[in-house]
Amino acid sequence: MKLNVLEIHNYKNLEFLARQLVEGFITGLHKSPYHGFSVEFAEHRLYNIGESTRHIDWKVYARTDKLFTKQYEEETNLRCQIVIDNSTSMYYPVESKGKISFSIISAAALTYLLQSQRDAVGICTFSSQIEINTQIKSTTSHRHKLFLLLQNLLEESKHNKRTSVAEVLHEIAEKNYRRSLIIIFSDMFDNNAELEAIFGALQHLKHNKHEVLVFHVTDKLTEYHFEFDERPHEFIDLESGERLRIQPSQVKESFEMHMTAYHHDLKIRCGQLKIDYIESDINADFNQILYTYLVKRVKMR
Repeated sequence: MKLNVLEIHNYKNLEFLARQLVEGFITGLHKSPYHGFSVEFAEHRLYNIGESTRHIDWKVYARTDKLFTKQYEEETNLRCQIVIDNSTSMYYPVESKGKISFSIISAAALTYLLQSQRDAVGICTFSSQIEINTQIKSTTSHRHKLFLLLQNLLEESKHNKRTSVAEVLHEIAEKNYRRSLIIIFSDMFDNNAELEAIFGALQHLKHNKHEVLVFHVTDKLTEYHFEFDERPHEFIDLESGERLRIQPSQVKESFEMHMTAYHHDLKIRCGQLKIDYIESDINADFNQILYTYLVKRVKMR
């Protein structure tokens, strides 16, 4: 499902919106060739030849013509922490608070999907330090608390907060004593000198046996392709306040070249660490987020 980020703030009930996104996504999967990712996903898995036939669900077989075995709660349980970058650069574009809004809605949809699968989920927000860090639980009451937290975050005003991705990820690696899936939403806009430190922190997460999904959140049209009207613009760094007045065409080519190299470097380094790196345009479909999570979920079994 695709939403205009400007419309997101019209929804007063984030849980209802998340449910709509997930149910629409699941309905779409039923109509697609990927029947393995179905509404039975939380309770069934495809039968593997050679296994006992004792737990085959014959009713599902009658509907789908595929063999599924019943999967019990101890087999399906997953711990997941969703980490959201709440620094000032995430409030771009300012008129829609686009990147932070996209990240919050994505986190809400994932929270609903995780809880519907009886998985445990927690939320962590950060800027230069961890701001909120909830418990990781699977109860319905905990889910409601997470939606309230995300709703408050969605309504929060822009503030001057810098990013310290590396320090925060090191802290998250240490705080999670049990193997977990760590899902990160960030624009990864830190000081270029800190890139090696960020990769070191991601390696720390992997060393501690965590699985990691990095959703690199950007407004691709302007932050990647630098598409602005051809007239003088004043560009303001949301975190430092630094201002620069230029004509877009003067820097567009070099900007695109730099950003292409930066994204490529992130992708390659994450690949070397066996971390799933996903470029996430705030104007794209939310289904990309849910589908990527489900693929990762299957691989973790």
